[in-house]
Amino acid sequence: QVRLMESGGGLVQPGESMKLSCAADTSISRFSTMAWYRRTFVKSRELVATISTSGSATYVDFAEGRFTISKDDTVNTIYLQMHDLKPEDTAVYYCNGLSWEGADYWGRGTQVTVSL
Repeated sequence: QVRLMESGGGLVQPGESMKLSCAADTSISRFSTMAWYRRTFVKSRELVATISTSGSATYVDFAEGRFTISKDDTVNTIYLQMHDLKPEDTAVYYCNGLSWEGADYWGRGTQVTVSL
Protein backbone atom coordinates (compact mmCIF):
# COMPACT_ATOMS: atom_id res chain seq x y z
CA GLN A 1 0.00 0.00 0.00
CA VAL A 2 1.46 3.33 -1.08
CA ARG A 3 1.13 6.26 1.27
CA LEU A 4 1.28 9.90 0.31
CA MET A 5 1.44 12.41 3.12
CA GLU A 6 0.92 16.11 2.65
CA SER A 7 2.27 18.76 4.98
CA GLY A 8 2.83 22.49 5.12
CA GLY A 9 -0.72 23.78 5.21
CA GLY A 10 -2.02 26.39 7.60
CA LEU A 11 -3.29 29.94 7.83
CA VAL A 12 -1.77 32.75 5.81
CA GLN A 13 -2.82 36.26 4.90
CA PRO A 14 -3.66 37.33 1.34
CA GLY A 15 -0.56 38.02 -0.69
CA GLU A 16 1.64 35.71 1.33
CA SER A 17 3.38 32.53 0.23
CA MET A 18 3.24 28.93 1.35
CA LYS A 19 5.00 25.73 0.36
CA LEU A 20 3.30 22.36 0.53
CA SER A 21 5.11 19.05 0.59
CA CYS A 22 3.98 15.55 -0.27
CA ALA A 23 6.15 12.70 0.88
CA ALA A 24 5.73 9.21 -0.54
CA ASP A 25 6.71 6.08 1.32
CA THR A 26 7.98 4.61 -1.92
CA SER A 27 10.11 5.76 -4.81
CA ILE A 28 8.24 8.43 -6.73
CA SER A 29 9.71 6.99 -9.90
CA ARG A 30 6.91 4.42 -9.73
CA PHE A 31 4.49 7.21 -10.64
CA SER A 32 4.19 8.30 -14.24
CA THR A 33 2.66 11.55 -13.05
CA MET A 34 2.20 13.24 -9.71
CA ALA A 35 -0.12 16.12 -9.10
CA TRP A 36 -1.68 18.53 -6.68
CA TYR A 37 -5.45 18.86 -6.50
CA ARG A 38 -7.60 20.96 -4.24
CA ARG A 39 -11.13 20.93 -2.91
CA THR A 40 -12.68 24.27 -2.09
CA PHE A 41 -15.86 25.06 -0.21
CA VAL A 42 -17.83 25.44 -3.43
CA LYS A 43 -16.02 23.11 -5.79
CA SER A 44 -15.31 19.44 -5.82
CA ARG A 45 -11.74 18.35 -6.24
CA GLU A 46 -9.97 20.27 -9.00
CA LEU A 47 -6.57 19.90 -10.58
CA VAL A 48 -3.91 22.45 -9.65
CA ALA A 49 -0.68 21.22 -11.25
CA THR A 50 1.04 18.09 -12.50
CA ILE A 51 4.63 16.95 -12.79
CA SER A 52 5.99 14.06 -14.81
CA THR A 53 8.90 11.80 -14.03
CA SER A 54 11.04 13.97 -16.28
CA GLY A 55 10.06 17.02 -14.27
CA SER A 56 7.82 18.52 -16.90
CA ALA A 57 5.11 20.57 -15.21
CA THR A 58 1.65 21.72 -16.20
CA TYR A 59 -0.65 24.19 -14.48
CA VAL A 60 -4.29 25.11 -14.61
CA ASP A 61 -5.14 28.74 -15.31
CA PHE A 62 -5.47 29.95 -11.73
CA ALA A 63 -2.12 28.42 -10.79
CA GLU A 64 -0.12 29.62 -13.77
CA GLY A 65 2.42 32.22 -12.72
CA ARG A 66 1.68 31.95 -8.99
CA PHE A 67 2.26 28.28 -8.17
CA THR A 68 5.26 26.08 -8.88
CA ILE A 69 5.26 22.31 -8.67
CA SER A 70 8.56 20.55 -8.19
CA LYS A 71 9.99 17.27 -6.97
CA ASP A 72 13.00 15.82 -5.26
CA ASP A 73 13.52 12.20 -6.24
CA THR A 74 16.18 11.73 -3.57
CA VAL A 75 13.63 12.20 -0.79
CA ASN A 76 10.57 10.97 -2.71
CA THR A 77 8.77 14.24 -2.25
CA ILE A 78 6.91 16.68 -4.43
CA TYR A 79 6.23 20.29 -3.57
CA LEU A 80 3.82 23.06 -4.37
CA GLN A 81 5.19 26.55 -3.87
CA MET A 82 2.36 29.06 -3.82
CA HIS A 83 2.81 32.82 -4.05
CA ASP A 84 0.40 35.76 -3.86
CA LEU A 85 -2.22 33.64 -2.19
CA LYS A 86 -5.83 34.78 -2.42
CA PRO A 87 -8.84 33.98 -0.24
CA GLU A 88 -10.21 31.87 -3.10
CA ASP A 89 -7.15 29.63 -2.78
CA THR A 90 -8.53 28.45 0.54
CA ALA A 91 -8.96 24.71 0.13
CA VAL A 92 -7.84 21.28 1.15
CA TYR A 93 -4.87 20.44 -1.04
CA TYR A 94 -4.32 16.82 -2.03
CA CYS A 95 -1.34 15.02 -3.43
CA ASN A 96 -1.94 12.45 -6.15
CA GLY A 97 0.23 9.83 -7.75
CA LEU A 98 -0.66 7.85 -10.86
CA SER A 99 1.44 4.73 -11.13
CA TRP A 100 2.75 3.30 -14.37
CA GLU A 101 0.26 0.46 -13.88
CA GLY A 102 -2.63 2.91 -13.76
CA ALA A 103 -3.28 2.87 -10.04
CA ASP A 104 -4.34 6.12 -8.43
CA TYR A 105 -3.04 7.10 -5.01
CA TRP A 106 -4.14 9.99 -2.84
CA GLY A 107 -2.96 11.64 0.31
CA ARG A 108 -5.35 12.74 3.02
CA GLY A 109 -4.95 16.40 2.26
CA THR A 110 -3.72 19.49 4.04
CA GLN A 111 -5.82 22.55 4.76
CA VAL A 112 -4.73 25.91 3.40
CA THR A 113 -6.64 28.93 4.65
CA VAL A 114 -6.03 32.39 3.22
CA SER A 115 -7.61 35.05 5.38
CA LEU A 116 -6.91 38.31 7.18
